[in-house]
Amino acid sequence: MTALAEMSADALRALHADLVREHEALKSRGLALDMTRGKPSPEQLDLAAGMLALPGNGDHFTEAGEDARNYGGNQGLPEVRALFAPVLGAPPQQIVAGNNSSLALMHDVLVYALLHGVPGGERPWVKEEAISLISPVPGYDRHFALSQSLGIKLIPVALTGEGPDMDEVERLAADPSVKGIWCVPQYANPSGETYSDAVVARLAQMWTGASDFRILWDNAYVLHHLTDARPQLRNVLDACAEAGHGDRPVVFASTSKVTLAGAGLAFLAASPANVGWYLGCAGKRSIGPDKLNQLRHVRFLRDTAGIGAHMEKHRALIAPKFAAVDEVLGRRLGPYGVARWSKPLGGYFIVLDGAAGTAARIVALAKAAGLALTPAGSTHPYGHDPDDRTLRIAPTYPSLAEVEQAAEVIALCTLLAACEKHLPA
Repeated sequence: MTALAEMSADALRALHADLVREHEALKSRGLALDMTRGKPSPEQLDLAAGMLALPGNGDHFTEAGEDARNYGGNQGLPEVRALFAPVLGAPPQQIVAGNNSSLALMHDVLVYALLHGVPGGERPWVKEEAISLISPVPGYDRHFALSQSLGIKLIPVALTGEGPDMDEVERLAADPSVKGIWCVPQYANPSGETYSDAVVARLAQMWTGASDFRILWDNAYVLHHLTDARPQLRNVLDACAEAGHGDRPVVFASTSKVTLAGAGLAFLAASPANVGWYLGCAGKRSIGPDKLNQLRHVRFLRDTAGIGAHMEKHRALIAPKFAAVDEVLGRRLGPYGVARWSKPLGGYFIVLDGAAGTAARIVALAKAAGLALTPAGSTHPYGHDPDDRTLRIAPTYPSLAEVEQAAEVIALCTLLAACEKHLPA
């Protein structure tokens, strides 16, 4: 039982009246705050301002002496693949370097699978009677939207703090119509958890009804540490190869939140068979990526140490924002026990679980007070959170002062919504 539930009816009514007055006062301030998307702030983008002068006039030749201004090289520059090989956990020859959107690579992988099938499969996915993907929840709304746009059914499975509930994943994966699973394995969006070694091993080893089952491994936040504690995610490519399922994983990553969000690089890493399959399909779509931008990234980031130093600058900007949210939520909500929230070691989000049946109400109350939040339900497929309690908080884009203001609004609205639920009739 929560502290709020233990309050007398009179005390609860008095608290509710105080919260309503505070909310009305906030509404009169005319705030205009936005925490709907996990975008890098202008200050974070400024960290990569030096890239705008690179590679520089006349600096357009690769290490092999090829002219990066011209067509070709669908797999991407060898030097940029070598630079990010440690990040992706794959040798350069098993990496594809593309343009700025990893979501575009995910889209293409699914579309090619639908139209052409994948290595190990018997037919194009579109010729199956029905296909589904397992979707750990809370999860990434763009994974949901992409799948739904292609007519792929999504099956939610709960996250446990160490990855998805593997008993349920293994049960579902035995169905031949289940073709894969979405994963954000390190600092998951939005829960912040990192998959345990045991979860990675079970994903690699499990029996699947579909011979062409794919692990869609979106490692978007692998570089985005918030503390000195750095959980080591087991290499899924190695784990699957050791288990005899080398073609199972397809790894995605990008520099969208590392350099310039609209002008970064996206990467795909996979088995030789999967890379060959992808390039064979992609070669009909494009004559090659923006190799000048790839050269720009090599010149700017230089090496593994350069990437690490750059990410420490990001950490210095955003870690205080996460700390501010945690401080406000702890101070305002902790005494009442009406919510729990994540304290991530990395990534871009905080997940807040309010009282059951209050998430949509919290969003509405926040909107009335001048704060835009990601819609309730967006953390679940089809926008349906069966408990109506989970919200995604994105602290990175606003200034620290704005984050502090927004956290106060979120805490107030969470407590007010919970109080409304507990008021006697």
